[in-house]
Amino acid sequence: MASNIQSPESLLNAKPEEPKLVTNLRGIKKKIMVMSGKGGVGKSTVSANLAATLADRGYKVGLLDSDIHGPTIPTMFGVEGQRPTVGEKGIVPVKVNDNLKVMSVGLLLDSDDSPVIWRGPAKMGAIKQFLEEVDWGVLDYLIIDLPPGTGDEPLSIAQLIGNLDGAVVVTTPQDVALTSVRKSLNFAKMIEVPVIGMVENMSGIVCPHCDEMIHVFGSGGVSKAAEDFGVKVLGTLPIETDIAATSDSGKVHEDIKGNSEWYRIFNEIVDAVEDFLK
Repeated sequence: MASNIQSPESLLNAKPEEPKLVTNLRGIKKKIMVMSGKGGVGKSTVSANLAATLADRGYKVGLLDSDIHGPTIPTMFGVEGQRPTVGEKGIVPVKVNDNLKVMSVGLLLDSDDSPVIWRGPAKMGAIKQFLEEVDWGVLDYLIIDLPPGTGDEPLSIAQLIGNLDGAVVVTTPQDVALTSVRKSLNFAKMIEVPVIGMVENMSGIVCPHCDEMIHVFGSGGVSKAAEDFGVKVLGTLPIETDIAATSDSGKVHEDIKGNSEWYRIFNEIVDAVEDFLK
């Protein structure tokens, strides 16, 4: 009878099995996290539009909503009523169109009003499952929409993936937001993730009577932070009511070719992200 016991030589020469996370993400060319120092600055809006614009340009894109307590990505793409399925290779993310698919804890809740009352270990387990067991397939870009701040979720994702290609940091011109965003820039530096650049959201509103830009939250602070940390300001996005309406109606991927000043600037931001990662 043949023995199943391996010889010492074969054990010494055996290659260690790769972690499941490594093999699962092997088909992804570029992995980008979108982060902010605090909530309410439009980070998910930037994440959603970045993913939608790259997909519109012909890239294969995945968007991971890792904000466990405030998942908004399903609403922005109008897929909140859909559920991920399970295939031979793992969990199948929800398809938005031929070039874009998304995954979010929001797609797993019984209703939009259901709170996620989880402690740290449960959140970390969910994030690890999203990275290990979601069948992302072959992607040009995986965009990871992080929760605000520099706590468990951003740190866990950075440590689990280990080779992130870059971070986009979103802020508003308010001093309170800039205080937090400087912490985010230091966080990215400490975990050795290159900062692609900063996006200044809600930089001002155009007066409907005189077309003058009104800086509701002040100005100049974002440029100063970028200079202090040696990073670029990718773009300054004005306040436009149509952008909020597009997100609320679940049409981010449909309205991505808008003609407003916001979309013009945002396309320049995406150009800069592409150039940085080439």
